Amino acid sequence: MPLIAQWITTVIHWAGTLAGLGAFFHALLQRADAYTAADRKTKPIWLAITGGGTVAMGLFGFGGAGSLFWLAGIVAVLVYLVDVRPKLIEVQRGKNW
Repeated sequence: MPLIAQWITTVIHWAGTLAGLGAFFHALLQRADAYTAADRKTKPIWLAITGGGTVAMGLFGFGGAGSLFWLAGIVAVLVYLVDVRPKLIEVQRGKNW
């Protein structure tokens, strides 16, 4: 693999892992009742999903033999960041018009 391709895959790998850490800590800091108010899974479930996804991304590299696990981890983290996180923020702060 060319050097530039190695750099790109390394950046993608660590960017996904950092996004997973951010999602996990965000899930950790939210109130437990906000998850049920937002009509989402419970806080322990989302902690397990984001934590497991982050561990999978940390252990298995992007573009390696464990790419399927890395992909499952990034999908889990992105679901939290794109779907659950905005809903939690909306429930806790209310809609700002």
